[in-house]
Amino acid sequence: MTTKENDAGEHLELLNENLARVEQLSHRLIEIMTHRKSLRKDLNSPDNELFMNAASAYWQEMVNNPGKVLENQLELWSKSVKHFVDAQHLLVQGQNAAPQDETPSDPRFSNPLWQTHPYFNFLKQQYLFNAQAIESAVDDLDGLEPKEKQRIDYFSRQIIDMMAPTNFLGTNPDVLEKAVETDGQSLIDGLENLISDLEANDGELIVRLADEEAFEIGRNIATAPGKVVFRNRMFELLQFTPTTKMVHAVPLLIFPPWINKYYILDLKESNSFIRWLVDQGYSVFVVSWINPDRSYAAVGMDEYIDEGFLSAITEVKAITGQKQINTVGYCIAGTTLNLTLSLMKQRGDTSVKSATFLTTLTDFSDQGEFTPFLQDDFIDGIDDEIAEEGLLRSFIMQRTFSFLRSNDLVYGPAIKSYMMGQTPPAFDLLYWNGDGSGLPGKMAHQYLRQLCQKNEFVDGGIKLCGETLVLADVDVPICAVTCETDHIARWKDCYKGFQKAQSPSKTFIVSESGHIAGIVNPPSKKKYGHYINSDTGLEADEWMHGATFEDGSWWPRWDKWLSSQSGEEIVAREFGSAKHPVLCDAPGTYVKVKATR
Repeated sequence: MTTKENDAGEHLELLNENLARVEQLSHRLIEIMTHRKSLRKDLNSPDNELFMNAASAYWQEMVNNPGKVLENQLELWSKSVKHFVDAQHLLVQGQNAAPQDETPSDPRFSNPLWQTHPYFNFLKQQYLFNAQAIESAVDDLDGLEPKEKQRIDYFSRQIIDMMAPTNFLGTNPDVLEKAVETDGQSLIDGLENLISDLEANDGELIVRLADEEAFEIGRNIATAPGKVVFRNRMFELLQFTPTTKMVHAVPLLIFPPWINKYYILDLKESNSFIRWLVDQGYSVFVVSWINPDRSYAAVGMDEYIDEGFLSAITEVKAITGQKQINTVGYCIAGTTLNLTLSLMKQRGDTSVKSATFLTTLTDFSDQGEFTPFLQDDFIDGIDDEIAEEGLLRSFIMQRTFSFLRSNDLVYGPAIKSYMMGQTPPAFDLLYWNGDGSGLPGKMAHQYLRQLCQKNEFVDGGIKLCGETLVLADVDVPICAVTCETDHIARWKDCYKGFQKAQSPSKTFIVSESGHIAGIVNPPSKKKYGHYINSDTGLEADEWMHGATFEDGSWWPRWDKWLSSQSGEEIVAREFGSAKHPVLCDAPGTYVKVKATR
């Protein structure tokens, strides 16, 4: 027997051993799923009525316009038969080659075998033909309400993405090549990754996007030096160490969203918004929200405004001795900062000198990509969930956000982790993305029903803290920074609400990129530019048409705006005050609390 034959025999034996281990791990997987606590069905899919309405519209179209429907079907049949005949013709000729391929490029099919191998190419082309047929059928549906049409489009897209041949072991050449190359070890490692993720989430499948062992809060992430100078049940107040001898007299208070942790603004030194602000000579304070457990079930928007925003503003004023402060609100915190400003206006409180809103929605008349999840069937399910659990658990929100970009945030990572056995990357942004917070039950209900669904802040006012709050009350100088490709808070929707504020001084900026990358965009990277236009009375498209594009980050431009609101320079401040002793070092204790499962 030759050496080559010996090597082949050893590889085959090792492959068979690993495949036997796969079977053993499969039994362990079945055991986990047997004891899995199922998530509520109404949080997994829409009400059946949606599909019934779609089916009814389809059959109605068949009756009223059969030619149109049959035309779409015949186009698919024609493509499929021609595709099959072309493949067969090459085989008969003895050519081990793929037929002509005019399908569009798709990053999922980057392996050359998708183009050259007749089997994989046939699968790819047929999948894309089928996907196009489904999309055309949905596009041609008449007789549906716009929101129903949008939801059908979303859920049909989910089915299309789920059924891609890349998602199955036997039809993914990358996975098969890796299995052969590693003698099946990649399948063992993949199953171990899958089982680990399931065990960590009580049987609920949440794809781990980052290597959690690679980061430690306060050691190599969230490391900007500072102190905790105040704490209540809602937040810790962080005061960051000055790096300049002189600072602006008016302090800056940042409210991050409480859906995630504040350190999105302090991932590492090179892209830390907090460090950059300190270096520009600002006295920077940041709210670090509590990660609520079930005891916070009765905490609502009232408490976030009163014990959160108003309390933080009061404490920063007391610590610095200033009558006014500048504020920043990011995402949902920007929405709530608007609510707070309305309340302060009605109470005659002028503590806020200026407000900056990052990717902030206030007018929810167009719900954008979240439309599928903001209808009664899903919100009813969330109401039932929070009635039972006391809070809207973080992983439910994380899953919803992920499926808005399912190929990038669900299927792609799942293939690499579970089918190819790769360790998730040590990526700080993805680590932060997985380190979420839950929402107190009452707060989640108010936000979803009164703001998102009923749009009360714009339409008639929302009753909070004993007052009726309206967006038109906001009249302090404001600056809004939005992001061109943001799918969470689309810039045009942010602009629509921004225009309704009655502030005499308004600045609006559109940064390139999305919800995170467009904001966390340090000047040193020289990566994304931004658009500016001083005429904020224009319609959104007109505003963009007349806007000037500037290379580089929006941070320096905003710094010029903010410095004009920040008073004279004074000697840099010490931490806290006599009545605000240092409680511990930044990043504090609240940021390290993990979300309740």
